[in-house]
This record gives sequence, C-alpha cells and structure tokens, in this order.
Amino acid sequence: MKVLILFGTRPEAIKMAPLIKCLQRNSDVQSIVCSTGQHREMLDQVLQLFSIEVDHDLDVMTAGQTLNGLFARLLGRIDSLLDSTQPDCVLVHGDTTSAAACAMAAFQRGIAIGHVEAGLRTGDMAQPFPEEMNRRVVDVMARWLFAPTATSRGNLLRENLQGDIFITGNTVIDALDLVVEKLATEPETTQRLARRYPWLDGERRLVLVTGHRRENFGEGFRQICEALRTLGQRGDIQIVYPVHLNPNVRNVVLDLLCDQPNVHLINPLDYVEFVWFMQRAHLVLTDSGGVQEEAPHLGKPVLVMRNTTERPEAVAAGTVKLVGTDAQTIVQAVGLMLDDRDLYAQAARSANPYGDGKASERIVAALLARNFSPFQQEGLMLYKS
Repeated sequence: MKVLILFGTRPEAIKMAPLIKCLQRNSDVQSIVCSTGQHREMLDQVLQLFSIEVDHDLDVMTAGQTLNGLFARLLGRIDSLLDSTQPDCVLVHGDTTSAAACAMAAFQRGIAIGHVEAGLRTGDMAQPFPEEMNRRVVDVMARWLFAPTATSRGNLLRENLQGDIFITGNTVIDALDLVVEKLATEPETTQRLARRYPWLDGERRLVLVTGHRRENFGEGFRQICEALRTLGQRGDIQIVYPVHLNPNVRNVVLDLLCDQPNVHLINPLDYVEFVWFMQRAHLVLTDSGGVQEEAPHLGKPVLVMRNTTERPEAVAAGTVKLVGTDAQTIVQAVGLMLDDRDLYAQAARSANPYGDGKASERIVAALLARNFSPFQQEGLMLYKS
C-alpha cells in the first residue's frame, strides 16, 4: 500500500510523527511524507526530534494570506502531488485547513482518505473556527475514521457517515510517551534545559500558559492578558508563557505583558522543552486542543480558556475545566485551583482518557486489515513528575 501522509502545523507533525515511524517500520507500506511548510521554524524542530525526512514540501505560506487563499494554494499543489505520486490512500490529521484541502483533493480523485483524530465535535461551527467545519468535512469524505475515544466514535455514529470507525486512542499520547522516556533516560537533556532557564524558581508553583486560537483573537487575548497581569501579582506562583508566532497573538501579548516581572514571556518551545515545562508545571492554562490531552497524561490540571471543547472526556473526568476568556473568571478559577488543596488533588488524580501509547499501531493495523483491538479508556495510569 502506498500511503501519502500530510501535515502542516507543528501540532499536526507531533501527532503524526509516531504514526509515520510506525508506517515506515512496516514492509507492506510505502510512505510518502508531505509537509505544507507552515510555521517552518517550529515544524523543523519536530522533524529533527523524531528523525523524519519530508519527501515533498508544498511551501504554501505567504505573508497576509487569507484562509481562502491558503485553501486555494493547498488544493492546487496537493492535486499536482497526488497526480505525480498516485497513492492508494492519504492520511490527514485533525481539523486544519491543510487537512480539509488534502482530503478534498483526494476525494475528487477517488483516492481513499484516512482521518486521524476523527469525530471531535463542539457542536458550534464558530468555536473553534474554522476547525469545527474542517473536521466535519473530512469525516464526511473519509473511508477510515480513526476516532481517539468512544465519545468521538459516538459523534460519528450519530452522523451516519459511510466510513469505517476505529477507536484508536490519540497519537499525541504516543508522541508524549516517547519524549517522556527521552527525558527520563537522558539526564544531559534535562540538565541542559535547567541551564537554559536558570530563572525558574523552584520555590514557587509554575503556571504554564499557551494560547493561539483564532476565535480568541482581539478581545479574547486582551482578557487573557488582563487575567495574567492580575495573577502575576501573586508571590507564590511563577507564570511562563511561550508566545505563539502569529502576530494576532504576539502583538497583543507583548504589548500588555512585557512589563510584568512575574510573567515570563518566552519564544515558542520545541516539543522536548514543552514537555519538560509541563512536567514541572503545577497548573496549565491553555486554549489548545492538544494540551488538553497531554497535560492530563502527566497528572496536571488544565483550565481551558475557551467556551467549548471538542474533548469533553477530561472535563467529565475532572482534570480539565472550561473557564472561557473573561479575565475575572480566569483569575477566580486559577485562585481556586491554587488555594484549594482538595480540589487540586482531585483534578491531578483524574485518569487520562485519551490514549495508551499504541494508537499508531492500531491505525496501521486498521489500514492493512489486520487484527484490531480497540482502545479501552478504563484503567489508564498517569505519569507523575
């Protein structure tokens, strides 16, 4: 089987990396790795970490590009690539514009589509935007629907789609396990990171922040920054915020928080660094999807600065709480998690429902029609740092 695997953003690359490695280990598969070249400086770190070589770089990014402009460029370049490579199937991940464009190009050519991380839903087409639409469109066209959880499988069943559904767990847990093992077995790596960030104060609890969602551009990020300014006045915590490169995020954050001594604004972290910070964090504030899966696997409570989530499993388990983007609400929620020991302990003990490190193996088995054992959410163990 000839398989074309496409990714664009760094989160996509992280989640597809263990699957690519698993495919490459299989003699029955010829893998073609394709990158759209988005956020290249962040993407290259992931490729180096997992020793992945890209066969085709579409190089679609231009300054000030609209979503429609990006989709049009992607569709044209992917169509040409499909014509030249003639794959038996394409694998796309998640809910990006790249995934939607690749799936559309493959569908128009009658090429089978596998959707990794299928079935995630918020039920609100505006949150997240345009991701909710993208993932629904891909699921409609896909032959293989690789649902990470039973909840996502249920979403797909209710929509009466034509593809075959497999509960696999999420490949991000596969990737996270590999990096956790790397940090545990390579003391020189952890020592290097400790030297790189000597200002980290072990006496104060670390609050790790990430934020980049399009629906939070503008007032949402201003509210988040106001909350961080207030929280930064606490003497018992230290806030670390790796700021996304998108100017809609970066300009607002730097303008409102650059003068706050207890809010450390740093450049985007490579994946090993980010996992190292998550291990040391007491609490994570994020609007990211992937972090909602990764942090619970490390036993870290997460406050999600969004009004909806396509990952309700950890909310139900108590590890994740939706707090929106209102500054006062964020401050109150963080204060409760910091000051109520019982509440914190309950959140930190909750099980992670997103994976067991074997999602990639299951996806390959499904593609090749081999024996398949669905991912079971019960009884998962947490890492404790």
